[in-house]
Amino acid sequence: MLHCNMTTQNALEYALDDLLADLRHARRNEDLGRLALLAYCEVRGWARRAGKADISQWATKMFTENPSVSREEFLASIDTLIGALECHRQSFPVHGVAYGCADAKGCSHPPH
Repeated sequence: MLHCNMTTQNALEYALDDLLADLRHARRNEDLGRLALLAYCEVRGWARRAGKADISQWATKMFTENPSVSREEFLASIDTLIGALECHRQSFPVHGVAYGCADAKGCSHPPH
């Protein structure tokens, strides 16, 4: 049923919403370990699925080529990453129908 209700673009959009919420929460709490995990693993994974090679490469370089030397520098890099993801989030179209699959062929679920 989930596959019927959600297109790939919608899945990427919702995954980005969840990722941004996780990043903002960890940033607010200054949870450096969680921020590192999210930036290195989750952001890169989402960016690859979304075809955003620039974001994926930038997140990789944050840790491999230009590691932060201070807490403040790391948090500034995270703030920049969050800003870039927010810009990508704004590029998603607004959907008129949040649920249902009236246009999906072979789907027996009515729109809600």
